[in-house]
Amino acid sequence: MNISELARRLRVNTQELHDKLPELGIDIGKKAIKIDDRLASRIMRAWKESQDRERQKAQYFRGAEKKESDHVVDGEKLEIPPILTVKDFSVLLNQPVTRVIAELMRNGVMASMNQRIDFDTAAILASDLGYEPVMVDMTHKFEVDTDKRIKEKMEAEESSDFESRAPVVVVMGHVDHGKTKLLDAIRKTNVVEGEAGGITQHIGAYQVVKKKRKITFIDTPGHEAFTAMRSRGAKVADIAILVVAANDGVKPQTVEAIKIAQNAELPIIAAINKIDLPEANPEKTKQELSQYNLLPEEWGGNTICVNISAKQNTNIDELLDNILLVADMNSEKIKANPTGEFIGTIIESHVDPGEGPVATVLVKNGTLRAGDHVAMNGVLYGKIRSMRNYKNEQLKEAPPATPAKILGLKVAPKVGDILETVTDLKRVKKVRTYEMQKQEESFIRPMKESDNGEEKEGVIKLNIILRTDVLGSQEAIIESLKKIENEDIKIEIVSKGLGNITETDIMSAEATNSVVFGFNVLASPSVEALAQEKSVELRRYQIIYELITEVKRRLQELAKPETVREELGKMEILAIFRKLTDGAIVGGKVTEGKLEPGSKTAVFRNGEFVTSGKIVELQSGKQIVSDVMKGQECGIKFVGQPVLEIGDVLEVYKEREIKKII
Repeated sequence: MNISELARRLRVNTQELHDKLPELGIDIGKKAIKIDDRLASRIMRAWKESQDRERQKAQYFRGAEKKESDHVVDGEKLEIPPILTVKDFSVLLNQPVTRVIAELMRNGVMASMNQRIDFDTAAILASDLGYEPVMVDMTHKFEVDTDKRIKEKMEAEESSDFESRAPVVVVMGHVDHGKTKLLDAIRKTNVVEGEAGGITQHIGAYQVVKKKRKITFIDTPGHEAFTAMRSRGAKVADIAILVVAANDGVKPQTVEAIKIAQNAELPIIAAINKIDLPEANPEKTKQELSQYNLLPEEWGGNTICVNISAKQNTNIDELLDNILLVADMNSEKIKANPTGEFIGTIIESHVDPGEGPVATVLVKNGTLRAGDHVAMNGVLYGKIRSMRNYKNEQLKEAPPATPAKILGLKVAPKVGDILETVTDLKRVKKVRTYEMQKQEESFIRPMKESDNGEEKEGVIKLNIILRTDVLGSQEAIIESLKKIENEDIKIEIVSKGLGNITETDIMSAEATNSVVFGFNVLASPSVEALAQEKSVELRRYQIIYELITEVKRRLQELAKPETVREELGKMEILAIFRKLTDGAIVGGKVTEGKLEPGSKTAVFRNGEFVTSGKIVELQSGKQIVSDVMKGQECGIKFVGQPVLEIGDVLEVYKEREIKKII
């Protein structure tokens, strides 16, 4: 942190700060213009303690009392998270947000009610109001076993009240095999053009009607980066459609999708796509599928295979008919009680600049209605202000198997959370917004002991600050980054969050030597200017695998090449022709392997190492040659200490530098 920035936060000029620091027992030197983040925090704490002592002394002599409106017992402890918004800070202080903003401005901090401040800044203001600020770790989560919770809820329902509901179908497969095109053909809408690079970026849920029956589709992206998203899709689905291109066959991500569906015990329908292409070979594709326990029905197996062309709209109706057939075969499992207790699963979540926290919920049981109070994992999250379907049409209620976009939550929930309605508000835990905000923001962790530069030798480390538009993207990126990591490669996500890149991100990146990566988010001109001023790299992307590729490229640049020694051969010295100031010209016989000019040598005498050197020239029969093989005699020009003697053995080798492939 710059000294000028620190002085601004402490409401003094730079010279006053320099003059005061020795009194606090801290010496940074009169010419220092920048200090590390830890020392800055130490100075701010010492400064606050000094101000506390001076204030107590002044109150003693003035007999000053706090205003009645403050309701603060002097020295009362106030728990403050490492980072929180100004609005949440005003809730903690029990003060109007306008007063908190004004106090921050008086302290030289310009912040709106939705902007974040760190603990040190909040602590100074809290101390001014008579509190004793205490930092608390807000990274804990209200975790529950969602699968177990849903099972308990469903078992509590009366079986006689269950009715058939729409089957939930998850579409899976390899990247570019046509999953989104298939959904496009089914829904008669075009979502492919709206996705960057033609790749689905987020989970979406849609409903169609076939033979007067509804079918709910969940679209999961196929690129490797979206493993977590595909896995989540399988957890909420009843049937899996495996899209395989007839011209490409089974690919690694196809196999991964098969495993996810099989582990979730989902019936699989194979949609063999792109049969309109001349190089299409559906029979070969079926043969490849049979190797993964997906034997086609026509071959005596249990897997329904439908040859389709999403582009030409071929056999789409046949595919839908087969979905209904499989749903009927599994009808006992595809039931819910529309009048029972509501429970749903969050399948997408993000923060919209205009609408605030927005989530997509898939109703598992009961019916969700506008105006319902909802809780997640026992914590009240708000009231349903508005519900919309995938066409953005208003919904008054959402029965089982309906995907609904909901507004009115206090914060964006975590994807995979379960949503429940609340009838008795007194029985549900009410928490302050900043407590729930832990699911929206990840705070900078305190530096570990291992973060002081004493890393394991050879470890490649990259610090990242990540900002994404939605939680689904964030999870997918983190999942992919984890795959890159091993004991020699460490990717440290210093902080992560939803929404546009902020000045706090830039300051954090400067303090932790991080690169700021943004996915589908913006950076204001002031943020970009600050990044340039602080020499912080700021990178923004619209396609996830491009972001992952950039991370790999940076790690590759950081990777130190490994020196590999390649043994070539051995030679015994039989004659010393001439000794030079920097070497010698000698003759000998190759006893093992071969010799090459430019090779390095280790000289041994009676089995003990004597010196090392290099062969710069090689002669055989008075001719300069490129190599001499075992059993041949030759002359060499040796560069090194001229201590060679007859009978010495030269071990000849080459060294190559190999860069680690990330």
